[in-house]
Amino acid sequence: MEPCRVVLADDHVLIRHGIKKIIESESSMAVIGQVSDGLELLDFIKRITPDIILLDISMPNLRGIEAIGEAKKICPDVKIIILTMHKSKQYLCHALAAGADGYVLKEDSDTELLTAIEKAVSGDLFISPGLADELRDDEIRDCQASKGIPSDSLTPRERQVLKLVAEGHTSRDIAELLSISTRTVEHHRANLLKKLAINNTADLIKYAIQKGYVLPTP
Repeated sequence: MEPCRVVLADDHVLIRHGIKKIIESESSMAVIGQVSDGLELLDFIKRITPDIILLDISMPNLRGIEAIGEAKKICPDVKIIILTMHKSKQYLCHALAAGADGYVLKEDSDTELLTAIEKAVSGDLFISPGLADELRDDEIRDCQASKGIPSDSLTPRERQVLKLVAEGHTSRDIAELLSISTRTVEHHRANLLKKLAINNTADLIKYAIQKGYVLPTP
């Protein structure tokens, strides 16, 4: 039987190396690729189809939660497990709404990750025990059934711009970071306001925080 083909998507090289060791300790699993951001992940899976994607939430460019829907458009049968440090129920709900097949805290990866992969392959949802205990079954079902982030209405570039706006970057900053013109950034910002029916930047930032694009400032 062919091993389960896994792709690691995390912008921290040392974490990827550690996770790779855990996965390859199991002969029925193999890491076939490693990427450092969401857009790189999408490019990779257009060429090579994995069985499982282990996806961090906090990555440059296209973040993990937004990448879930885009990845499943490319590979409808792929299983996606969020592997993250974020213990927030809000993040968990956003991930489930976007279509995640599992949610594992990085602190649990040495004991729970292989189980999470096996569950996902079998079509079962796995959530790290500490978080699972905080949610009732009906709450989990509600998260899965909710619309979550409107991935169908925003393009990947618009999501990038939204995240960077919410992080406090100016249009000039965003243009430099994304290697596009300031005029193009302003066009994306105008499209975001129109699509989301939002009137100003302050409300755009509130929306981004509410939907989990960025963490709120403590």
